[in-house]
Amino acid sequence: MAQTSCDPGDSAAREPAGLKTDSLAASVLMLFGLTAVQRLVGFLRGILFCRWLDAEQLGQWDLAFGFLMLAAPLAVLGLPGSFGRYVEHYRQRGQLRPFLRRTGTGILILTVLAVAAVAVFREWLSEVIFGTPDSGGLVLLLAAGLGVVIVDNTFASLYTALRQVRFVSLTQFVNSSLFAVVGLGLLLAWSATTASVVIAFSTASLCTATLSILWWRRIWRALPAVEAPLPGRSLWSKLLPFAFWLWMTNWLSNAFNLVDRFMIVHYSGLSAGDALNLVGQYHTARIFPVLFVGVAEMMAAVITPHLSADWDRGHRSDVSRRLCLILKGASVGLMAASLAVLVIAPVLFNRVWQERFADGLSVLPWALVCAVWTGLAVVSYNYLWYAEKSRFICVALGLGLALNVAMILPLLHSLGLLGAVLATAAARLVVLCLVWWSARRHGMLIDRGLVVAVFLPLALCLGPWAGAAVLAGTVLGLIPGLQFFDPDERQILSRLAGDAWATARKLLARPAPAARSSP
Repeated sequence: MAQTSCDPGDSAAREPAGLKTDSLAASVLMLFGLTAVQRLVGFLRGILFCRWLDAEQLGQWDLAFGFLMLAAPLAVLGLPGSFGRYVEHYRQRGQLRPFLRRTGTGILILTVLAVAAVAVFREWLSEVIFGTPDSGGLVLLLAAGLGVVIVDNTFASLYTALRQVRFVSLTQFVNSSLFAVVGLGLLLAWSATTASVVIAFSTASLCTATLSILWWRRIWRALPAVEAPLPGRSLWSKLLPFAFWLWMTNWLSNAFNLVDRFMIVHYSGLSAGDALNLVGQYHTARIFPVLFVGVAEMMAAVITPHLSADWDRGHRSDVSRRLCLILKGASVGLMAASLAVLVIAPVLFNRVWQERFADGLSVLPWALVCAVWTGLAVVSYNYLWYAEKSRFICVALGLGLALNVAMILPLLHSLGLLGAVLATAAARLVVLCLVWWSARRHGMLIDRGLVVAVFLPLALCLGPWAGAAVLAGTVLGLIPGLQFFDPDERQILSRLAGDAWATARKLLARPAPAARSSP
């Protein structure tokens, strides 16, 4: 019997020209190449926003953005998030066109309803989001932004599921750049308020959504014209349970991301202006952590279709080993980036921002610890999605959210902003441990290196240089009894580094100019 290759790149080579997919190695390389530039743009944008907005306006923008991130997946019931799990499933069965038509119609209807609901209940939502009913006009801007964000996110999820990672990375870069240019232009030429930032964010999302729609015409034509039957009952009975738990996961995850600032606004005992000011201080400490979690989310989205295909082929032990190695690599990367932030933080807070955000600087190490634990949990969700055990993610997030609320109430009054951040860090650790415990029960490999990865972020609280020494000693195996990478993983990493270097050189190499013939 002829053997079939399990390399995702082999299947990609057989696809029609308009639907060629990217291999996992090429996807990750492209992801980090453009993401590095994109994050640099986002970093500079965040610095300048903090330079020209006061703490109260920063707090208002933080809550507005949190609302958009919470409402966008909530409104469409998790349907776009299911693409990563089921696009490959229906594609292999020749049912991709009907799958996309039906889910696309549902997403469109839900989007229109969500935008209308936000516009109608704007005064009530203003009270809920900002702690005052006087920001109804800003909520109207959020209603318009919500629609374009949903469309933009939907196409990003779809293209990622189709393994069009180069295009997704490019649109994300364009989005970040446009947001920076339009946002800074409006702040300088129009008004240094939250409304300028919301308009800029919505404009950037509209432009990339339009680009995605135009590109989709090419992808749609490349799909096989012959369709296998897909009964509606069969589709929704398979899709809705997964989408429901993914929807719950998104809701709980985004609520978790927002709850500490929500508690500050509504339960700190401060006036609305002072509470927004404190949220703005917290925003400065979260600029880098939010970027790091965003990278982890992009990584999780990229690996989902690749490892999902291996899972469907029955290679579940391979999925577990690859995911374990990815988690260790993510831990090291996030730690290294966090240490770099701690090195530059004094210059940023004291000189660039002129010591206006001292509270944000004081809680920065713990905010970075939260980011590492959150990033590892986000990547780990994949295993429970493959095993179709998404409900365990919801349980972990629900327990973590409840713990966060219970701890913030006393700590916020006794320790102020630091108490809110410590409560969030403890809750994030609980979520990560619960996710790994559930995944291990269903076959995921949890070795000594991953256990070390749980405690490694605490070294950030020792300062940048002591933390760097701990990280280097752990990764290089200099600390007795703490083996982070096993020998097989070191060999794989060495090979991947060589492949990445060769691929990078190939991408950067330019063909030599043709020699001119003598006259």
